[in-house]
Amino acid sequence: MKGPMRKGPVIIDTGPLVALLNRRERYHAWAQEQFALVEPPAITCEAVITETCFLVRDIDKGIDSLMQLLQRGVVTVSFNLTNELPTISRLLKRYSSVPMSLADACLVRMAELYTASTVLTLNSDFRVYRKSGRTVIPTRIPG
Repeated sequence: MKGPMRKGPVIIDTGPLVALLNRRERYHAWAQEQFALVEPPAITCEAVITETCFLVRDIDKGIDSLMQLLQRGVVTVSFNLTNELPTISRLLKRYSSVPMSLADACLVRMAELYTASTVLTLNSDFRVYRKSGRTVIPTRIPG
């Protein structure tokens, strides 16, 4: 998908964040292009931030750069796992054969809560996941 993001918030997955922060990542240029189209703040969950911190820990200033994105409000955490636990548990059970990560379950739930949102991801599993059990989740995925 090319052109500006659709109206509504952009939900950010781990892959695009890692690609943005790591120049050697295969999708670095794609991630830069996508972030240039996002009207801040992009939203995410703490599980994505945790995964991203782990994956960029060995990149020079990787974690610092991620924290700066959060501090500047480019990306914001906009999800409360405690409040959404029953739904997250159902999603993890429904997609156990994929298997679905906690971060993915949180992002699917965010897509349900923010109905006009688009998920920015590198994860093709988002082509399988459905919000509210049946609705395709609008995504931006390379290729």
